[in-house]
Amino acid sequence: MASYSYISPQISHNFIIFILILTSLRLLTSIQSKSCSNPSSSKLIISGNSTIYSENRTFALGFFHTNDESKWYLGIWYVSIPTPTYVWVANRETPLRSRDSSSLEIDGGKLTVKDNLDSRCDVVWESVDANFDSEGDVKLLEDGDLVVMDARGVAVWRSFDFPADTFLPGMNLTVGQTLTCWKSSNDPAPGKYSLRLRPPDYGEVELLFDEKRTYWTSGNWTGNIFSGVPEMTIPYIYRFYFTNPFTETATFGFIETMPQQKPLTRFNIDSSGQIRQYTWSPQTISWNMFWSRPENPCRVYGLCGNLGFCNAKLTVNRCKCFDGFQPVDGAGWDAGDFSGGCVRDSDKNCRNDKFEAIGEVTFDQEKVESSSSSRSDCERKCLNNCSCIALSHNPNTNSCKNYFGEILNLGNSSSDLGIIHDPLNIRVPRGVTGKKIGSKTVILIITISCFVAISSIAIIGFVILRKNTITRKKLEEESVFPVTNLKVFTYKELHAATNGFSEQLGHGGFGAVFSGTVDSALVAVKRLERPGGGEKEFRAEVCTIGNIQHVNLVRLRGFCSEESHRLLVYDYMPNGPLSVYLKSGGRNLDWDARFRIAIGIARGIAYLHEECRNCIIHCDIKPENILLDQDYSAKVSDFGLAKLIGRDFSRVLATMRGTWGYVAPEWISGVAITTKADVYSYGMTLLELLGGRRNVEGPPDGGDGGASNEKWFFPPWAARRITEGDVAAVVDERLGGEYNMEEVVRVGLVAVWCIQDEEVARPTMGMVVKMLEGVVVVEIPPPPKLLQALVSGESFRGVGGHSQNNTFTGVSNESKDSQFAV
Repeated sequence: MASYSYISPQISHNFIIFILILTSLRLLTSIQSKSCSNPSSSKLIISGNSTIYSENRTFALGFFHTNDESKWYLGIWYVSIPTPTYVWVANRETPLRSRDSSSLEIDGGKLTVKDNLDSRCDVVWESVDANFDSEGDVKLLEDGDLVVMDARGVAVWRSFDFPADTFLPGMNLTVGQTLTCWKSSNDPAPGKYSLRLRPPDYGEVELLFDEKRTYWTSGNWTGNIFSGVPEMTIPYIYRFYFTNPFTETATFGFIETMPQQKPLTRFNIDSSGQIRQYTWSPQTISWNMFWSRPENPCRVYGLCGNLGFCNAKLTVNRCKCFDGFQPVDGAGWDAGDFSGGCVRDSDKNCRNDKFEAIGEVTFDQEKVESSSSSRSDCERKCLNNCSCIALSHNPNTNSCKNYFGEILNLGNSSSDLGIIHDPLNIRVPRGVTGKKIGSKTVILIITISCFVAISSIAIIGFVILRKNTITRKKLEEESVFPVTNLKVFTYKELHAATNGFSEQLGHGGFGAVFSGTVDSALVAVKRLERPGGGEKEFRAEVCTIGNIQHVNLVRLRGFCSEESHRLLVYDYMPNGPLSVYLKSGGRNLDWDARFRIAIGIARGIAYLHEECRNCIIHCDIKPENILLDQDYSAKVSDFGLAKLIGRDFSRVLATMRGTWGYVAPEWISGVAITTKADVYSYGMTLLELLGGRRNVEGPPDGGDGGASNEKWFFPPWAARRITEGDVAAVVDERLGGEYNMEEVVRVGLVAVWCIQDEEVARPTMGMVVKMLEGVVVVEIPPPPKLLQALVSGESFRGVGGHSQNNTFTGVSNESKDSQFAV
């Protein structure tokens, strides 16, 4: 008899659920094991602290962190320089938790970054648009491109097709690709600013805010350059190309044109929203920014966020919050991410607010309600609505505007950032300072204490400064520019500091220079001695260099203007003037020192011309006025002949000044001069530095200078040799061939460009710096016609004071070698 067992429907139902759960667990286990490394289907590339280098060790691929050791990223950076500079990041939005548990693998047909912490196996990033097997190979190329090669050696995926924030030589920007900035200097996460080819025509490049608001464009491609970037006409160290512009297959890029010793260079979308071009300078061991757009950083849309005020004059921390407000994201604000903007300090009842006037400003605001009303009605209307954040009122037209939502791009009305509105009034919490102090007595005590403290400080300050009051007042009344940051010495103090002016360092046209000690530091004291003269030069020196500072300008510590005494106190330069190294049998400088000096002088002059509030023309650039500190760094000195030009002017009419042999031709003719006069003098000085000799002395063996007993003018002979490609003939023989030929050629060509007859043909000093650093290709210049005429002309044989045609008379005997040639 057959037997049957009875299974209840409930048991059957539970059994089915159990089977489903078991199956699900097996499926989840299968999925988890698929995401983890499977020895049979994956290939480990790097893990932990291991690194892949490019062939010449220019770039490295590995895991890194910024300022937070709990967040790690896979990235590519320059390994050949000391400054950490990352050019590509894979897992920008999903950081790894630990470097030790991180790995890069080829798995499942993709390049993957995995986080294996706590026995988990999370894929935090994987390559897209590619499918390759585990037999593929990963290589980091010398141009910074990470590529995956299949078994046949064909590249099936490359990082250049998926850029981060950096555009490198050899990389292409195509339709659909975007470069996106870091969120801040410490956070590689995508920020709000990006660059792309502009749709729908794809014939220009644009910068975007939040992927939708264009705030800068390059202008259309003209066939050689972008119409809005005329700097592209300059012979760069690389060549730009634009394939198939104005089509959906458009491709823009650039390649380096220098065959050897290519400088490190990159374009970068900064977290501040600017596109910047950098070139690495081995001399300064830093990145030099060569170009940026927008030129005014405050034109970057939304840079300072809501209610953040942008000041373009500041180089760091450009964004500020008004009183009564604070950054929304304090940590991000400190790191340079200002996009969060500002928020009120207080959350108290908004109807207890007031309005803070900030004047005429430019800003963008889309939500505005306009009406015709009085100022009091305008304020009342805004205060009755907590969403109203600011107002403007024009008393002439009795027009009122209430603003709502966000106010972006706040800046000075002179910043050319947008529409200038009526004076803006920001809504701020009403101050409660008086209510916080519980007693009038406390207020009185604090007031009296402050008064006593301030009075004491004032009395002490009066006693200390009393002895300098008359001197300083006299100088400020007589000078064009008030001096506020220099120490005023008495004659007695400087007499004691120099031990009675007993140790003379040198002597020049206007007086002598002595060594001394001030506050335990060595100083050089220049004493103007010319009877009845020197007062104008003294004022120029104090008022010019007394208000500026630069690493390549000598620092003026103070001065003395007491009765007939005129003295200037400088930092002491232990290695003296450059002129002492340009004598036969004198002290020698190796090539590295000379090249640093050449760039240092150029930077100092460029600062005077282009970076000071008022343009300053030095008017007397020559080796005697170039001092060398303990590290042989160049310091431009002697501003007694300097001329200031307002930024609204480009020329200044001045009487003839400077030293013969260094003076530009246009100055000799009596026309108004420009900064190009200094460029000419710099070129003459550069030739002397290159040749290790003065421009006026006996000719070299086999030279073209005429009889050996006659003075010989070096520049025309050197210029001809340089333009003919024989730069080695010009180089100082004392170097014994120990120099960098590429740098020597560059210096020689720059020198000849600087001494061109026509000032328009000479480069600016800012451009000279870029030429010397190798950022700009230096082409062969034409020989200066005026100088070349001296080579064959009869007047050439009399250079040095014997010529009937006295165009050049050599170096004035008035300027001897000294610590400061005055």
